[in-house]
Amino acid sequence: MSSTASRTQEERRVLAGTLVGTTIEWYDFFIFAQLTATLLTPLFLEPLGEANPGVAQVLSFAMIGISFFFRPLGAVVAGHLGDRYGRKRILVLTLILMGVATAAIGLLPTYASIGIAAPILLVLLRVIQGFSAGGEWGGAALMAVEHAPEHRRGYFGAYPQIGVPIGMILATGLLYILRVALSPEAFTAWGWRIPFLLSIALIFVGYMIRRAVEESPVFKQLSLRKASEHTPLRELMTGHTKQVLQAALIFISNNAAGYLVIAFFISYTTKVLEMPLAPILLATTIGSVGWLIFTLVGGWLSDKIGRRATFVIGYALVFVWMIPMFLLVDTGNIVLYGVAIFVLTVGLGLSYGPQSAMYAEMFPAHIRYSGISIGYAIGAILGGAFAATVAQILLETTGASISIAIYIMVLTVISVAAVLWVGETRGRNLHVEEIEGEQADSRVAH
Repeated sequence: MSSTASRTQEERRVLAGTLVGTTIEWYDFFIFAQLTATLLTPLFLEPLGEANPGVAQVLSFAMIGISFFFRPLGAVVAGHLGDRYGRKRILVLTLILMGVATAAIGLLPTYASIGIAAPILLVLLRVIQGFSAGGEWGGAALMAVEHAPEHRRGYFGAYPQIGVPIGMILATGLLYILRVALSPEAFTAWGWRIPFLLSIALIFVGYMIRRAVEESPVFKQLSLRKASEHTPLRELMTGHTKQVLQAALIFISNNAAGYLVIAFFISYTTKVLEMPLAPILLATTIGSVGWLIFTLVGGWLSDKIGRRATFVIGYALVFVWMIPMFLLVDTGNIVLYGVAIFVLTVGLGLSYGPQSAMYAEMFPAHIRYSGISIGYAIGAILGGAFAATVAQILLETTGASISIAIYIMVLTVISVAAVLWVGETRGRNLHVEEIEGEQADSRVAH
């Protein structure tokens, strides 16, 4: 087999490995988020749900957010180990950890069976999910981008990104099928557990694919030159805090707007607008297809016109569409709801596809896993962690959904400012020579 054919085959394995892992991770995450919006509140917060449904809904959305606080810890641990011992083995560990926690939720007794222990155990499993998700994304992004030809980093980096909409499609599509196939009583009694338990089968498939992928070529260089003997986390915190902050701020608008689709709209449309759940799930699934397509387009476009320009176009669309989107959703018409979500995914995709490549190009190789993982995790806290909670509080306080649109628009301005602050990164050297040059310059300066 020629070296070109061998390289192409390995690139396909890498893309499959990063895609399947992030898909499974986000399937697990979205199953919880969507069931929290519709079912888990009465099952796990039973007394409060009966006494004050509005407060119970806010607290249930907060359970989504709690896991985000443990993403930085997962990012710190996985990033440190990934920078020292390799991207591949950490990706396998995070995948298994997420799958076990998700399956355990499917086996968890409800409040009616074990009382207050039920929500406590649920929160504990959410913490484990958050820890796992914090370490997953950075490793997957680096495996894709560091294997990519320089002129295709954006496109390769979009593959772990589309794990989000594919995970969303799987989660929402499965819930739609179960809602149609089962009676409401059967779904509430036992049917809701099926999506969580299916995670075990998905984890097995993901493990088999990921273990066949070779280690990142950049990490192989680090190993050969013993650059991994450094303490990457300490260097990141002392010398690259600006880049971590930039990475976090770039992500907040995309993550917050995404979690409106993932969690808030399902609750809002069914409970406030009193729309039927099954069509909402179907429309959200169709919208996720748009998210998938335009995330790939965003990665590809960033290789053509640059990361910065692609981000700005995507965020401009999110900003402009916010108020019209809520006006369409508030009609209560399922077709207009589907249009509103689909158009939003155009902006979401264009501002998500270039992220892997841009983040990788912001950090030197020996601290890259730590840098992009922690930046991503902090951005998720500031953006999506409590987006559904904030949206619910704004709705309860103002009574107007437009207040939620303004909230996302403010975050979008912040994210665009961060993108402009970073500047263009396309074409930056990702390899170890860059580090040695920086270290040599530092020695001369001192």
